[in-house]
Amino acid sequence: MLTEQRISEKASTETVTGLKWWNDRLLSFTTTRAPEYSFAAGQYARLGLRDETGIIWRAYSMVSAPAENSLEFYGVIVPGGLFTSRLKRIQPGAEVLVERQPYGFMTVDRFEDGEDLWLLSTGTGVGPYISILREGTAWRRFRNLVLVHGVRQADEFVYHDELERMRQAPPGPARLQVVRAVTRDQAPGALQGRITTLLADGELERATGLTVDASRSRLMMCGNPEMIEDMRGILHGRGLRPQRRLAPGQFVTENYW
Repeated sequence: MLTEQRISEKASTETVTGLKWWNDRLLSFTTTRAPEYSFAAGQYARLGLRDETGIIWRAYSMVSAPAENSLEFYGVIVPGGLFTSRLKRIQPGAEVLVERQPYGFMTVDRFEDGEDLWLLSTGTGVGPYISILREGTAWRRFRNLVLVHGVRQADEFVYHDELERMRQAPPGPARLQVVRAVTRDQAPGALQGRITTLLADGELERATGLTVDASRSRLMMCGNPEMIEDMRGILHGRGLRPQRRLAPGQFVTENYW
C-alpha cells in the first residue's frame, strides 16, 4: 500500500469543478490542474478516487487542450465497476488524484507527412480527439480532418455542438468533417453500421469524398479493441502500416480497455 507521502509524490490532488451528464451513463467532468502538469493532446492520465477501502486508479484521456487551465475528462459509468461506481457519486468539490506523469503516444506529431487525418473512435474513445481538435496543431498540419464516432445508440453522440462550431468556423486552414455511425439505433444524418463495415464497403469514403490510402491518409484509432484489430486488417490490406519509431507508417492506435 502506498503511503500518503508516496501518493503525494506520485499524484497531485485536484478538485472537481464541474460535471456534465450526457445521459444516465456518460459524463464529462472538469478538475483543477496543477501548474506544473504538462501533457500533449491525445495523451491520457491515471486518475485515482478514494473511499474508505483505499484508492482505485484508472486511465482517462484528457479532453481539455494542453493550454487550458483546467483538466477535462470523459467517461462511461460501467455497472458494478469499482472505479465508476465511485465516479458516479462525485460532485463539484470532490477530490481526484491525478498522476503527475501523462501517458500515451497517440499524438499528431507521430506523423511526419500526410494530407488527411482520420480520427476513428468508438464510444468514449472520442475523448482524446476533442483535445486534439481543441489544441490546434492538426488544423495546420493537415488539409482534411475527419472525425468518425461509432456508437450503439444515438444518445451516445457527445460534444455535438462544439464539433459543429468547429466544422462551421474552423480554427485553422483544415476542413473538418464529422461522421457519426450508429449500430443499434437510428439518428438523422448518421450512418448505419460499424466503422469497419462502413470502410470495407466504401460507404465511409463515399460519405466524406476522401479515399483512405497510404499516400495521403494518416489514421488514429481509439476505442473498442475489436474495432481496432479489424481495422488493422483492413488497412494492412490497403498497404497501410502502423507508425513505428524507426519505421514510418500511416496509423496509430489506442485500446480503451
